[in-house]
Amino acid sequence: MVLSATIMGYIALAGYKLFSYDKIPSTQTYALNMVASGTARNHTVIVAEAQSSGRGRYKRTWVSHHGNLYASFIYSSDDERDPRLSYVVAVAVAETLIYFGITPQIKWPNDILIDGNKVCGILIEYAGRFVIVGIGINIKNCPTIENYKTTCMNKYINVDKADVLNKLMVNLDKWRRAKFIDVRARWMELAAGLNSVVKYRGDIFELIGINENGALILRRGTQYMLAYGDEITM
Repeated sequence: MVLSATIMGYIALAGYKLFSYDKIPSTQTYALNMVASGTARNHTVIVAEAQSSGRGRYKRTWVSHHGNLYASFIYSSDDERDPRLSYVVAVAVAETLIYFGITPQIKWPNDILIDGNKVCGILIEYAGRFVIVGIGINIKNCPTIENYKTTCMNKYINVDKADVLNKLMVNLDKWRRAKFIDVRARWMELAAGLNSVVKYRGDIFELIGINENGALILRRGTQYMLAYGDEITM
């Protein structure tokens, strides 16, 4: 069942056009459909109170009950794929949690953690002239997921979802405008798993950090390597 959208118009604070739904299958799929139909515009965000078919990376199910934030942001994109964008988004989400007094960590490639438990996932997909940034933040509910420990913001502080969304939009714009050298430095400060062991193409390496192009820097003894993509296991 598809509900009619409540179009909230432009939010003066962040300049986004917001489409708000009670429940749809997936904000990410909705955004992709907007691109396909030619109705997508830069600085648009689709928000749902709940999703019936929420998804993460590799089409994994994203449990999407009421009370949490499910949003997909549409931005114009000149790049077919920019590996630096995932770091930008992760820092923006982490800074949003910090604003509300929470201390997060960023786990490569797309998880935000509080005390080692997942509070947020990020999904980035390119389509036509746009990039769609999907963000799910556990605010009131901690979903039960096999092999994942989860948490939610309200375990630490009572927050309003609208306030979280507004601050997130501001931070996304701030860090998208920032020089990547500053994004990189902040990501390194917040990253979980630096100087720890990772597996790359079946071999064991130490994760040192990221370079100016967004590649992971790996070390094994005196050997250094750069790695992109999803071939890293932490």
